Amino acid sequence: MSEAGIRHDWTREEVLALFDLPFSELLWRAHGVHRQYHDPRRVQLSTLLSIKTGGCPEDCAYCPQSAHYDTGLRPHKLLDRETVLARAEAAKAAGATRFCMGAAWRSPKDRDLEKVCELVRAVKALGLETCVTLGMLTGAQAQALKAAGLDYYNHNLDTSREHYAQIITTRRYEDRLETLAHVRAAGIKICCGGIVGMGESRADRAGLLMELANLPEHPESVPINLLVKVPGTPLADAPALDPIEFVRTIAVARILMPRSVVRLSAGRENMDEALQALCFFAGANSIFYGEKLLTTGNPESGRDRRLFERLGLLPESAVEARS
Repeated sequence: MSEAGIRHDWTREEVLALFDLPFSELLWRAHGVHRQYHDPRRVQLSTLLSIKTGGCPEDCAYCPQSAHYDTGLRPHKLLDRETVLARAEAAKAAGATRFCMGAAWRSPKDRDLEKVCELVRAVKALGLETCVTLGMLTGAQAQALKAAGLDYYNHNLDTSREHYAQIITTRRYEDRLETLAHVRAAGIKICCGGIVGMGESRADRAGLLMELANLPEHPESVPINLLVKVPGTPLADAPALDPIEFVRTIAVARILMPRSVVRLSAGRENMDEALQALCFFAGANSIFYGEKLLTTGNPESGRDRRLFERLGLLPESAVEARS
């Protein structure tokens, strides 16, 4: 047990015991933790842009950007500065406080990293928080991103150690943890979560959250993605995850990582408003905002604004995001 009751020593059995609680009791506990550490009405808005799409050499079974699968995706090279800035300005005008840029690389070449650092500096100058996801990083590359002013680096664990080999074979679990260590050592905040609905068991979902909660420092941002089934990928016909189980995953993440921002990420386009409302009550306090994620759909902004109004939720202001 560490300061303020934040733990980093959870066991699989303890996490599974949370999952096994009666649904109403689990939500009551999660919401209590949420209110203790966060304003339950505030939701942080991030916008995500694919700055380099497709042709990735990794074989992630969920990903339409993998070169291993024929998904009909049209690859494009790294976007130019003017295009990225125009999208960032539009995101800010729509209410986003963080602009996330994703590139489909196994790991960036140094010459490409220099271009990304230029984009980070330009987006920061607009008054937005910055986040990038570029694949694996060396320590020196993480330091370069920090020098450019990067706020967050996204690098998901995806799933449990045990289920990992069923999802990806071209990168080890330890490779992901090593990149996270480089990012943390550089002083960059971490955005790290996973994907559920990939045929994993409840024990695997518990294992993923246990790994995240037992990191030396909890990720500042924890995206929980619901699998988006893309034709042409190996998981295109994966069985649907029970919506109540998804809410349980959000609630357990909130209990294990009280200070972290828990983000409803991919898959919201197929969630009805009642399901999203339960997720917000269970501790989710961030969403991706805008009509598209990297390559898949997302609810249009007007729909999200209407939902916020109905639920009495308030977008986090830019001032609050920087505090």
